[in-house]
Amino acid sequence: MILHDLIEFETLRVIWSALLGLLLIGFGLTDGFDMDVGALLPFVARTELERRVVINTVGPVWEGNQVWFILGGGAIFAAWPPLYAVSFSGFYLAMFVILAAFIVRPVAFKYRSKRDSASWRSGWDWALCASGAIPALFFGVAVGNVLFGVPFHLNDMLMPRYDGSVLTKFAGLLRPFALLAGVVSLAMLLTHGAAWLSLKAEGPVARRARRIGSGAGLVAMAGYALAGFWLATGIPGFALVGEVVTDGPSNPLYSQVSQGGSWLSAYAARPWIAVAPLMGFVGMALAIRGLRAGREHSTLLWSKLGITGVISSVGLTMFPFILPSTVDPNASPTVWDASSSHQTLFIMLVCTAILLPLILAYTAWVYRVLWGKVTAANVTANADSLY
Repeated sequence: MILHDLIEFETLRVIWSALLGLLLIGFGLTDGFDMDVGALLPFVARTELERRVVINTVGPVWEGNQVWFILGGGAIFAAWPPLYAVSFSGFYLAMFVILAAFIVRPVAFKYRSKRDSASWRSGWDWALCASGAIPALFFGVAVGNVLFGVPFHLNDMLMPRYDGSVLTKFAGLLRPFALLAGVVSLAMLLTHGAAWLSLKAEGPVARRARRIGSGAGLVAMAGYALAGFWLATGIPGFALVGEVVTDGPSNPLYSQVSQGGSWLSAYAARPWIAVAPLMGFVGMALAIRGLRAGREHSTLLWSKLGITGVISSVGLTMFPFILPSTVDPNASPTVWDASSSHQTLFIMLVCTAILLPLILAYTAWVYRVLWGKVTAANVTANADSLY
């Protein structure tokens, strides 16, 4: 028996779809709060000392949190090559904007204290704000477009083709439903960032963060509910037609797909997935309550639950689709026809089983060592070593 035959191809595809979701959730839970701590910076801190307190709440961990973004991109590239090709072809300019924001962010962290100038530091603070808010918004816009469907087709060589220029494709992504998803993403992560500041900061900074975070949480909940209603009434879903081959070759053109009905029909077919949106609403509601009550640890945990529920609900609602096509539904990559080979998925799973626990253990150790509040006195006493 060949070693990779120990796990069926179908099972490996399901495992890797779940792992991709796990990596995206990990990115939202970790890099999500430090991005939006930056987005909150000009609004929760009014003096230079307060701004340094805010920055140093994420100073020791923001670089490590980037690991989840790299792992997610690597998983898409290695486990789901057609998804990588189709998404980067259509979302090229949007991806460039996100990467530009990710490049600006570390520069802002490192450079803001290089000159003793109020205008210099203010400029970099706004750069931190933009470089945190823009990715949070655009990731949500991307999710909204995935749910709506993307206008591409595949040729006989499985190369994706889009109509129009790069700017036209970018403008096409900014449709109303996608912008609503972007607002939900941004508001949800602003709530998460506020929960982190409530835990790590104190005094006026924490109070302002709680006030802004509770408002953002209400926006996130309302937007999430509106998006669900919109999916149920105004956006057609996709469904596989006829016999579904779950362990066949990775060629989306072999599948028959119909567009119509509702994405939410998935909840009738698999009622248990309703736990995901329930987690989203309950987590966000309790995070808002915790922010208003001044709770710290539990608020962050509830915020994490809300993010996990929202991200999970998208993947579970769409399963097995990954990126539907509105131009040629038959070209829509699914879990069953867009993966790498059986052997590749197995080797990647073995490596993941070894390395992912090490990453989780190291991350937990770092957070444990660096636990505790960042105070104005601490920043003042270590003015030369902190941001």
